[in-house]
Amino acid sequence: MNNDRKPPFQKLIQEMRTGDVRALARIISLVEDRQDGWKEIMKTVYPLAGRATVFGITGSPGAGKSTLTNEIARRCADKGFSLGIIAVDPTSPFSGGAILGDRLRMRDISKLPGVFIRSMATRGMLGGLCQAARDVARIMDAAGKDIIIIETVGVGQDEIEVVRAADFVMLVCFPGQGDGIQAIKAGTMEIADVFIVNKADRDGADEVVGEIMAMLELGEHPSATAVIKTSAVTREGLDELTLTIERLVKNRVRRSRGREFVHQELLMLLERETCRMVREKLVLDGNLDRAIEQVLACEKDPYSLVDEILTSFMSGAVGKGGAHACAVHAAGSSARRKDVRHYSMPSMQGIACTIFSGTLAILPDDIQDLNKE
Repeated sequence: MNNDRKPPFQKLIQEMRTGDVRALARIISLVEDRQDGWKEIMKTVYPLAGRATVFGITGSPGAGKSTLTNEIARRCADKGFSLGIIAVDPTSPFSGGAILGDRLRMRDISKLPGVFIRSMATRGMLGGLCQAARDVARIMDAAGKDIIIIETVGVGQDEIEVVRAADFVMLVCFPGQGDGIQAIKAGTMEIADVFIVNKADRDGADEVVGEIMAMLELGEHPSATAVIKTSAVTREGLDELTLTIERLVKNRVRRSRGREFVHQELLMLLERETCRMVREKLVLDGNLDRAIEQVLACEKDPYSLVDEILTSFMSGAVGKGGAHACAVHAAGSSARRKDVRHYSMPSMQGIACTIFSGTLAILPDDIQDLNKE
């Protein structure tokens, strides 16, 4: 194929691969904004990624995540690593905008060679991390970054979403953020590969370390998780943290290479695509406005309306030939996998039909089988 006939994004990807920062920024914008052709970009980028190590930094607001990210990036850059940083900030539920203040705290490293910083908004996603952030991490990986750091919003114990995008998770704690029971609560305390007790120059840092160590003793592999005290004021622990990151980079085990990671990403992409199709159909045919009026007039309840909308959507998809067949399973979880029969589903409408039906299901193994057909 002649270069003149290549899609415009192909040239951008080639320039990005040679180190062009503007091309990298442009590709990220196209994907983040879900502009026309963003899927083709990701299809092209996907086989080019897989070399970088992705770290997630999470923790409560005020823990010092941005300051730590700044110090980590500086030290890793000095050691010759190329870094991509994704700073995620919360989106206003009213205006839809985001201040993107984390970038201001990291302006000192923005001009370092090999460091690329991208600020993003959560776009209302629960867990503080949107699918677009995963895509951006993959683009940075394809651009040749050695280390990618995702600094999350920091919404506390709901920040589990970062696990699905990172190979390793660093949880930032600090003295005074809660009592001892806080350290054994289920949630973010269970996702960390590295615990960082920041602001160690304050009183109570040793007590926080003790609480974390006591919690780790309850786990299966307490020695597999590092606990490091750090301080941006005294520079305590920063060198140790950098060495820990280097060790993890050399580790060949990656969470993003695992089956569970792929399983979650497939289901999330599938969920978003089907939601997008349903939303577009509702807006185009005016059913959404009619449904709203029926609820406001107390003519129908929203649960019945949702059933009617999904039934209409599924019948429309099947009527257009979107689903040639569906995966059928028998009642009962023990017999479900044995009785599943697979048929080809060439379109997203067919898969949407399967997801929305109350009597149909696609299981993790079945997804792989469908892709092979």
